[in-house]
Amino acid sequence: MTFGAMPPPSPRPPRRSRARRFLPLGIAAWVVLEVWLLIVVADATSGLTVFLLLLAGILAGSLVIKRAGRRAWRNLTESLQAADPSAVKKPASSGSGAAGNGNTLPMLGGLLLMVPGLVSDAVGLLCLFPPTGKLIARRAEKLLSRRTAHAPGSFGEAFQQARMHRPDGKVVQGEVIHDDGPPAPPRQDPPLTG
Repeated sequence: MTFGAMPPPSPRPPRRSRARRFLPLGIAAWVVLEVWLLIVVADATSGLTVFLLLLAGILAGSLVIKRAGRRAWRNLTESLQAADPSAVKKPASSGSGAAGNGNTLPMLGGLLLMVPGLVSDAVGLLCLFPPTGKLIARRAEKLLSRRTAHAPGSFGEAFQQARMHRPDGKVVQGEVIHDDGPPAPPRQDPPLTG
């Protein structure tokens, strides 16, 4: 048996953020609200009406996601063709996105329409409706930029540092390597003697 110094006390576990702490409670409350609302609608009308509402949400959501996916694929192929000098340049097609700045909100709206429930359908429709979609996009952008601006060493900061802006406004991803001094001489190990 050995006697020695007591091991240092274990460090205090890191505190969970407020969002991570209340997320499970929020999800549980959302599920309870969705089920309660479906029961209320079924009592007021019939079970067939609720089934048809859920089926319509799934079909509409899948169509929205399919359309947004096609738009994203078309934008990708157009940008790749524009980068190829031998490709024939086509005029840029006018984007028909909900917010005009990408496919994130239409995809999210379609996904929320596919989730069974009336509250998620309403939020999904708000994402697809252009004025509320723009409002949601601006609010989310502000929230995300504020959080990444105050988090040193975050992924957003690393991504921002790994970009280089060219004078013509294009962004080139890369890494800057500074050659400040002469290169270090190669390491020479002494010969092994046996």
